Amino acid sequence: MAALRAAKQALRKEIKRRVAAVSVEERRRQSLVLSQKLFRHPKYVSSQRIALFLSMDDEVCTQEIIKDVFKLGKSCFIPRYESTSSNHMDMLKLSSLQDMDTLPLTSWNIRQPAEDDNSREEALATGGLDLILMPGLGFDRSGKRLGRGKGFYDTYLERCIRHPRGKPYTIALAFKEQLCQEIPVDDNDVLIDEVLYEDDKEP
Repeated sequence: MAALRAAKQALRKEIKRRVAAVSVEERRRQSLVLSQKLFRHPKYVSSQRIALFLSMDDEVCTQEIIKDVFKLGKSCFIPRYESTSSNHMDMLKLSSLQDMDTLPLTSWNIRQPAEDDNSREEALATGGLDLILMPGLGFDRSGKRLGRGKGFYDTYLERCIRHPRGKPYTIALAFKEQLCQEIPVDDNDVLIDEVLYEDDKEP
């Protein structure tokens, strides 16, 4: 177990270094390519209830995706991470783009609903989710994911599996620089259904 933790930590450092070397312009370009790729994806097109992350600087930017979700009249859910030492996370409904701008900033400098905001619909308390767009530090092509070590998404996906609707389809959004030959995983790591990245072989 200690060896696995050490391997994950070393890989996190390596991926952070690779992504940090990518220019802001290149990150923006890849983010737009992936957004367009997602908009054509059959799972995205058919999904009505979508959970997605509000991106940090070292992640694929989700701004255009959020705009599209609202433009198409789909329901948008975003994470609220518990600030304590727990790995509990809820997916709460966002009512509009303007609603997002009113949310408080966390210590990670991302917006999320306040801890005492009990007015929002929680996805699993109602109709579940059709699709979750997954963040992460690294991914391999078989669907293994390296998160930031807190376990928020793995724990949430376990809750989804127990929901009457079952586990939603999961798509990870990845810069090319976040792809790895193989991600070390343990029994608690939940596989992603699909990793979306810019493939140089595509036209």
